[in-house]
Amino acid sequence: MSNKKILVPVDFSDQSLIALDQSYNLAREYKAEITLLYVIEDNGFISKFFSKQQDEDIKKQVEENLLKLAAETEKKTGIRIGTMVARGSVYEKIVEVADMIGALFIIMGSNGTINLKKKFIGSNALRVVREANSPVITIRGKHHRNGCKNIVLPLDLTKETREKVNFALEIAKLGNGAAIRIVSVLFTTDEFVVNRLTRQLQQVKTFIEKEGVECTAEIIKGIKGEETLAENIIKYANKVDGDLLMIMTQQEVDFTQRFIGSSAQEIINTSDIPVISIIPSMKRNIESVKPY
Repeated sequence: MSNKKILVPVDFSDQSLIALDQSYNLAREYKAEITLLYVIEDNGFISKFFSKQQDEDIKKQVEENLLKLAAETEKKTGIRIGTMVARGSVYEKIVEVADMIGALFIIMGSNGTINLKKKFIGSNALRVVREANSPVITIRGKHHRNGCKNIVLPLDLTKETREKVNFALEIAKLGNGAAIRIVSVLFTTDEFVVNRLTRQLQQVKTFIEKEGVECTAEIIKGIKGEETLAENIIKYANKVDGDLLMIMTQQEVDFTQRFIGSSAQEIINTSDIPVISIIPSMKRNIESVKPY
């Protein structure tokens, strides 16, 4: 069994199976095993209506379905598939299992439902992104290319830019290689700010190209009050046929609990292009490209 694992939470909905399909290429590139996780949501009020036997029957049925899915996936892809069933809060168990197996990535559908319980939509997806110590790829759209040709990299040139660029380079160098499409959105016409950002974006573009990765850089001038930052980024990502949109979440200075900015939340909730969310200074068990 591989010591590298990618966690894919599933609830057998179409969206969670789409997320599973999107995990195959990463698993092959990292020579990783996929772990399928089903969380039986522990709802105290509803659970009171089930006997112990009924509870065991539900768990047994879930395990059988999960093993069947794992066997079918292994046969189709040749990738080693493990399974786990957990009981409790959906997002808490996803984060807990990801930490337990040292997941390289968590790849999850963002709007799966089962038995009228919304498992992966809204707050659960955002909570996983906020709490996880692994990069989280959320899959909302229905149709995706096989593989990754264009990585959309929004930059605001903060102190986390270097880390974000290195992460994008790491993903871009996998397989046949992907291009990186840098985008920055400005809501000002101040010539000094525009010129400074243009110079800095060119420096980042030059660095990426020296690493052997195709790169473009574009500044979008947004109209304040008419379009949000997220709307501009998603519009650009669609224009360049993006396959993966990379965002970086933030962390509170005085608290261990992380938070997600409003633009990041909007991107996660509305982008039909898969979104990968990473945390500044995220410790990961995979080799990083050279820093600059």
